[in-house]
Amino acid sequence: MATRYIFFSGKGGVGKTSMACTQAVRLAEEGKKTLIVTTDPASNLADVFEQVIGHQVTPIQGLPNLWAMEIDSDKATQEYIDRAMAPIRVAFPPQIVQVMEEQMSGPCTAEVAAFDRFTDFLEVSNSDETAFDVVIFDTAPTGHTIRLLELPAEWSQSIDAASAGNGQTCLGPAAAIQDAKHKYERALAAMRQSDQTTFIFVLHPEAISIKETRRAIGELKKLEIHNFRVIVNSIIPPEGAQNALFAARAEMQTRYLKQIESDLPYPTQRMPLLAGEIKGVKRLSQVAKIFFDGNSAAKTFVAENVQAQSTALTTPLEDIRARIQPNGHCRTVFFAGKGGVGKTVASCITAVWLARQGHKTLLLTTDPAAHLGDVLDSPVGDEIAPVPGQPNLWAVKIDPKAAAETYKERILEDARQRGRPESAIATMEEELNSPCTEEMAAFDKFIEYASQDQWQAVVFDTAPTGHTLRMLELPMDWSKQIDVKIFASVDTAAADDVAKQRFAKVIEMMRDPEQSTFAFVMYPEATPIIEAYRAATELRTVGIHPGLVVANMVIPLEQATTDFTHARRAMQEKYLNEISERFGLPVAQIPLLPQEIKGLEMLAALGDEIYQNNFAVMETTGNN
Repeated sequence: MATRYIFFSGKGGVGKTSMACTQAVRLAEEGKKTLIVTTDPASNLADVFEQVIGHQVTPIQGLPNLWAMEIDSDKATQEYIDRAMAPIRVAFPPQIVQVMEEQMSGPCTAEVAAFDRFTDFLEVSNSDETAFDVVIFDTAPTGHTIRLLELPAEWSQSIDAASAGNGQTCLGPAAAIQDAKHKYERALAAMRQSDQTTFIFVLHPEAISIKETRRAIGELKKLEIHNFRVIVNSIIPPEGAQNALFAARAEMQTRYLKQIESDLPYPTQRMPLLAGEIKGVKRLSQVAKIFFDGNSAAKTFVAENVQAQSTALTTPLEDIRARIQPNGHCRTVFFAGKGGVGKTVASCITAVWLARQGHKTLLLTTDPAAHLGDVLDSPVGDEIAPVPGQPNLWAVKIDPKAAAETYKERILEDARQRGRPESAIATMEEELNSPCTEEMAAFDKFIEYASQDQWQAVVFDTAPTGHTLRMLELPMDWSKQIDVKIFASVDTAAADDVAKQRFAKVIEMMRDPEQSTFAFVMYPEATPIIEAYRAATELRTVGIHPGLVVANMVIPLEQATTDFTHARRAMQEKYLNEISERFGLPVAQIPLLPQEIKGLEMLAALGDEIYQNNFAVMETTGNN
């Protein structure tokens, strides 16, 4: 029996949204009033249900008892600020109100506001006639979700400290959000009650996915959350395993399914890989019959009939190489895209290839769920270190928590050196103890590395897209906060000028296509393409233009030898052409392999195939 609140979580790209929507459809079909809501900044509920949803509870067409909502970060932020500032606007003059509103303009507030809106759905009384029987939360990728759940404790500390200090936090006036503090505590209490709340982890039978799930469950246990279930998704079915490539991948999956049984001893369900995409209420209902009733996927799921493509898509290798190779000065390549689409793999392949071309290369990540070490098959630490076995390659993982401590110490020491009074330093420390500092510090650390002169190439494995965009917007938001710090009677103008100059220099570097390339990684499927296109559009608003697209897990033409693989290859071909048309950029392809991509030898071979052996040229496929 379903609990009232169900959270779907897991590493990005494993099918959380599809499985959450499948669960929602089944509950609605059973007559339960069901709401599915997402806090994911890279939401795609609307894409799966094939209708507009947005920042309001919206009925799903064609299915009574089902509603959905996509929490819009910008709208939630404005609603939150308006609510927090309402009593302040009455009591204080406009210039002070303006300063306090600007102090709340940072990305921290956006994250808080999304959580604030999300907790509203954990507050509805059981006696309320309009209440939903079940609320399903399709969460953001795991690392981000965990930080979201950790925030209430941090906010409580921030609010308590601010109440004893100047009364202001980056979340708003402390007095105005005391009620919110209790609301968040009640929300966390509801999540801890196993008879009310279930956390369902979706994963693929792969090493990194298992590791990430285990890590995330460990983090939730620290928050005293214990009711877990597991869905193992994308298991290759018998009809799929009739050719060499998919048979080898099925064999690999069998090993990991045994590992899941031992490492994740929770109630577990399995979902097969389907021949086509899961989109629309009709197909979601078919998936529910497969998943819940055990119906045959081959007989139940009706994939979209895709016409074979007859136009050849050619991407000259020199065009791809021009986007990643140094051009007389350092080249920074940012790999972006929806969580779980293979940014880390693409980053590692590219960094190893650049190093093998003789370029002194730094590979780094700020992703809270960093997997660089897993793909390189070599540990990556918090300090820059050479990658064993690969000359010219260094790697580093930016730990946001460690970076925040270093960042805080640096700023406070600078203030002491300038002879600031202890009262001012105490105010600064209070401000720096806010939940914003980790994200700010991670970006600051990246700037420190990106500004070093010794690198000919810097490859940046970024966090999932929505999170990355907020990080990229930080310098602008931080500048606003810098301008109003004087309200806290802290004179840090000189230090702030230096910070602004460093930010401005790096942002200009990001905007210069001769110095940097934003490469969007995606599967050739509808949802990752739409998400990447949205992200690319947002980047353009800050003057940054994407330069490359990487299509990952492309089924080689010669492997489309069965009905199942032919159907999936035809779907991919359609989307490869759409990628080219939508983005108008060079398209590199990473092939689907019999096993996971891991280790320098495999990374080097793939780099040669992608960047030197003309794999980026699609064959004509009309006769396929």
